[in-house]
Amino acid sequence: MYDASLWQPSADMSILQKRAQLLKAIRAFFDEREVMEVDTQCLSLGSITDPHIEVLTSQTRSQGQDLTYYLQTSPEFAMKRLLCAGSGSIYQLGKVFRAEDIGRRHSIEFTMLEWYRVGFDHWQLMDEIQDLLSVLLDDASLTCERLSYQMAFLRHTGLDPFTATLFQLQTCAHEHTEYGLQEEDRDTLLELLFSSVVEPVIGKYVPCFIHSYPASQAALAKTHLDEKGQQVAARFELYWQGMELANGYHELTDAKEQARRFAEDKATRQAMRLANRQFDERLITALESGLPDCAGVALGVDRLLMLLCHKSHIAEVLPFAHNRS
Repeated sequence: MYDASLWQPSADMSILQKRAQLLKAIRAFFDEREVMEVDTQCLSLGSITDPHIEVLTSQTRSQGQDLTYYLQTSPEFAMKRLLCAGSGSIYQLGKVFRAEDIGRRHSIEFTMLEWYRVGFDHWQLMDEIQDLLSVLLDDASLTCERLSYQMAFLRHTGLDPFTATLFQLQTCAHEHTEYGLQEEDRDTLLELLFSSVVEPVIGKYVPCFIHSYPASQAALAKTHLDEKGQQVAARFELYWQGMELANGYHELTDAKEQARRFAEDKATRQAMRLANRQFDERLITALESGLPDCAGVALGVDRLLMLLCHKSHIAEVLPFAHNRS
């Protein structure tokens, strides 16, 4: 509800000064490494396929046509089109939007740092993220923990996510949450257990990379066989003090496989009776022209600032939180 009295910033001015310093330091890091900054559009005629992320839309009329624009949930598709056009390694600092519940770590509008490194795989990108954090924390000795998805799951739930039966996952989910027994989708149960049991207890003292996710959770990442012969995603997520900070991939370059995954997502959305949306088919066309081998990651700048400033609510690091915007 609009309240005219809420005109002052939600963050202290000292935090906003630290925010400015953080953005400056990030840009200096990439400038030193000759990674080009880009600034892609916030509005697009096409959107993402992910059935677990809802988007904000804007309707308008232009040149006699009724148009629906989607606010970007990430600049990923636009940046990959630039990569296909020959941009080389690029990064972007900008606003993204997601239609999700507002909470301690969530805002409808937030700031994302996303970058793509041509010639890197996801292991090399983890190294670069550690380098970036070392600079931002002014700690040259920083060493991030690395833990496979399987090992993290075994350590904190006692179950192997690759071999546990559906009933074992249902039972474990029921023991830790109010859900589980009626859920029959394996990945939903894995995600439920990871978010409620594993996520809160990893990266407590140093940032922790969780890597080698099940292939069914690859999203836009390549897949490969691990040392145990299991098909896993070339994907990682970064956690620190129980908070997810970043999500990265050794990027999928196969246009046909990406189109298949998009179609699978679309079918899932229909089965879940979610709203129809125009998917961004231009990404597939761009991939057909050739995406260079690269790795990419998206990092939540507001969450990082929360941790750097020891704040518990995202509103404390935003100039104007949702109720003051």
